[in-house]
Formats: sequence, C-alpha cells, structure tokens
Amino acid sequence: MSAEQQTNTKGIDKFLNGIERVGNKLPDPAIIFLIAMITIWVLSAILSQVTFTSLDPRTGDAIVVNNLLTLEAFAQFLSSMVKTFTGFAPLGVVLVAMLGVGMAENSGYINTALKLMLKRTPKVLLTPCVILIAIISHTAVDAGYVLVIPLAGVIFFAMGRHPLVGIAAAFAGVSGGFSANFIPSGIDPLLQSFTQSAAHIIDPDLAINPLNNWFFTSASTLFIVLVGWYITDKIIEPRLKDVKIDGDTEDLPSFDEIGAQERKSFYVASTVMLVGIALLVAATVGEESAFRGTNGSLTDFSAPLMQSIVPLIFLLFWVPGIVYGFMVGTFTSTKDMVQAMTKSMNGMAYYIVMAFFCALFISAFGKSNLGALLAIEGAEVLKALALPSSITIIGIIILTGFVNLFVGSSSAKWALLGPIFVPMLMQLGISPDLTQAAYRVGDSSSNIITPLMPYFPLVVVYCQKYVKDTGIGTLIALMIPYSIVFLIGWTLFLLAYWGLGFPLGLQASYVYPG
Repeated sequence: MSAEQQTNTKGIDKFLNGIERVGNKLPDPAIIFLIAMITIWVLSAILSQVTFTSLDPRTGDAIVVNNLLTLEAFAQFLSSMVKTFTGFAPLGVVLVAMLGVGMAENSGYINTALKLMLKRTPKVLLTPCVILIAIISHTAVDAGYVLVIPLAGVIFFAMGRHPLVGIAAAFAGVSGGFSANFIPSGIDPLLQSFTQSAAHIIDPDLAINPLNNWFFTSASTLFIVLVGWYITDKIIEPRLKDVKIDGDTEDLPSFDEIGAQERKSFYVASTVMLVGIALLVAATVGEESAFRGTNGSLTDFSAPLMQSIVPLIFLLFWVPGIVYGFMVGTFTSTKDMVQAMTKSMNGMAYYIVMAFFCALFISAFGKSNLGALLAIEGAEVLKALALPSSITIIGIIILTGFVNLFVGSSSAKWALLGPIFVPMLMQLGISPDLTQAAYRVGDSSSNIITPLMPYFPLVVVYCQKYVKDTGIGTLIALMIPYSIVFLIGWTLFLLAYWGLGFPLGLQASYVYPG
C-alpha cells in the first residue's frame, strides 16, 4: 500500500472511529426508542396547533398532525399497548423463523452443511457470494434478516475471517441492496401500484408494467455485488482486524472433520428438505392453487405463498433439524428437541425488549402523522425549486434517503411521495418508471444506517454474539461506507443507465404529450 493510500485509510478510520465513539455513547437502543416516542408525543402536541396547506395525497385533505398528548390519546395508547407489541410484524417474523433455525443449528445440521459448503467455496469468492445470496433473499420477504445475516457471520468465522465482516457484508446486501435483484419479488408490484395511481393524475389511461424497474434492478445486482465486495474486503475487514472476538466460544461453531454418520445424516435430512420443497412447488402449480393470490400470482404480497414465507422457513429447517438430530445422536428424546428451540430463544430476550419499545415508537410516529408531514413538506420544497431533470432525480434520491431515517416502510413512503414526484416529473418528460427507480435507490442506500429500522437492533444482537460490547455506534460505523458509496455510486449508475438509453423495465419509457 502506498503512503497516500495509507493516509487515506487512516483518514477513513479516524472518521469511522469518531462515529463509533459517538454512537456507542448513545443510550441502549431500547431507551432510544423510548426517548424517540416521548419526543414524538411532544412534537405532535406542538405541531397539532399549526395549520398546514400541503395536501395529504392519501386523503386529498390538508395534512394534519394528531396530538398524542391528549387524555384520549393516552388512554388509547394504554389500551392498545399489548396489541401494538404483539402485532409488531418483525417480532413474529424473527421468533418463528429462529425456532426453526435454532432446531437445525443446535442439532448440528447447519454446522455440517457449512462444513460441506466451505470445502467447495473458494475463499476469494466468499464475500461476493454472501452479498449475492443476501440480495436474492429479498424474494423471500424478510428471510435475509433472520437467516442470511446470522449465517454469514458463522461462515466468515469458519473461514478464519472476522464474523462481523460477514454480518456487515450480508446486511449491506439484504438491506442496502434491497432494490437490486434479478428475481422479481413482491415489492415490485406493490410499488408499481402506487406509481400507476400517481401517474393517473396526469394520464388516466397510462398502464405501468409491474416489472417496470426489472432491467435496472437486475443490472444493479452486479453493481451492488462488486461495490459491496470492494468495501467489505478493502475497508471493513482491515478495520476489524484487531477487534477481539470475545463471545462465548462454546456457542460458536466448530469445524472439525465430518464423520461418516454426520455425512449420511446430513444427506438424509437434506433429502427430506428437498422433498418438502418439491411438494411445495407441486402445490403451487396451476392457477387454482391455494397458494396463489386472487389474480393467480405467486409473488403478490396478498398471495398465501408470500404470507407463508416465515412458516415455510420454520418448517424447512425444523424438520431436517429433527431428522439430523435423531440420526446423528444429538437428540435422543422429544425433550432434546424442545431444549434446542429454547436455547435459540435465549439469545432473543434482548431483542424482544428492544422490539417492545420499537413497536410503541413506530405506532406513535404513524398515528401522529409526523412522518407524512416530513415527506410531503420535503417533496413540496423540492418541487418548488424547479431544478433540471437530472438534478431533480438526485434530489429525489437524497430526500428519500433522509425521510427513510425516520419512516422505515418502503411502500408507506412511496404512498406519500409518489403522488407528488410522479406527476411532477411526468410533466418534465420523465417516465414514472425512472422516478420510481430513483426512489428505490434512495430508499435502499439509507436502510443500513438508521437504528430506527426495525431489524437494526436484531443485527446488533447478531454482532454481540461474537463481540460482546458491540453497540449502535459500532454497527453504524461499519455500515456508513456501504451507505455513502451505494448512495453516490448507485445514483451515478442510474443517471448513466438512463442517459445511455437502456430500458428500465418491460415497457417503453413514457413521454409526456404536453
């Protein structure tokens, strides 16, 4: 490494070390959510007295902030607290999936699978393979958060690399590369539905293909893999080389030689899994399949198959785990099975506490309407600036990234921003497809640096398995290089892709006739 490169690296390290120090001085994530919730209450009381002229695109009425400090609002808060917590979507996703994964892990099935896989994976290609798998996991909704990210830490540890490097790479692929995937997923038609509704404000006859960004998201897959590979190996791994792994070594995987019985048990258990997958595939064949949505689609969010992803993850790990455990001798009774699942839940206690306060905060933020106010007012300011087309696209990306720090749901943000951005840019001759693509870039790039994202505390828990004092600042410092490079690089990639005339999706670009 040259002297100039060393200076640059030290400069980056100083910046990230500063971020880490400041971040780790913040209160525990659970307390941050509590403080944020109280702040929302106070702001809602203040801003509820202000009259806003901007229209809420969901209702057509002027945006109104709801006061959460009234006696009625507090009574509603208390009466719905339990339901708010138990209805918190990420909580059920994580716990159900971890019950199945815990069975497979504690039986030894996953350990043996990793041993066999690592023998066939060149070490130099480990990082891009992990990022690619993380990106593909979007097809299975939130499977990447509960499956790919923790397994990436295990795999990197087994390969003699720092496990936090693997977790960071997988998190970057799952969350930072959320809009990069060559396999269509439920998010595509969901966003398209909002885009088409917004486009009808200008052109009521315009039909937008559900895969209106598919070519771009497919091309983005290669971009995210290559850029993520470079950041992981050249920035993140050197930064973590001196960070000591001080987790409980008894809970970390051991990778000795595979015995004959282990190998036989693994192949039998895997065959059971494949048979289960084959039966599932057979059950989805035909338009009348019970797993399809009302429109015959398998990938629509309303389709029973998409609603069953987490239970399927549970079964596809739980059953092979049981088969492997009894064949290899890890399990000798049903009590061992229950203990294996109980052990997997022990590590979730901290996350459950954080999820409680996170659920209350997100509920308060939604009820106050402050998220809608932030998105709409920001969009109106950008609209009033009347900037050139390419600069406006950059503005959309930056504004989306900023709003994403406070409003996590991709579809909820687009429901607010789409009706403003899409008609505005259509009148500039910019297709709704391009506007939606710009939104997706901004949304994905900032996912990995906001502790208010529901799965962010869970990733902190994954890291603490290996490095006990991992805090919010540690994870943010690891993810900032990905976020910055993704934001800048992906924006330039989109502008170049558009400028060269490449198609965004499965239809011709829209040209405003006015």
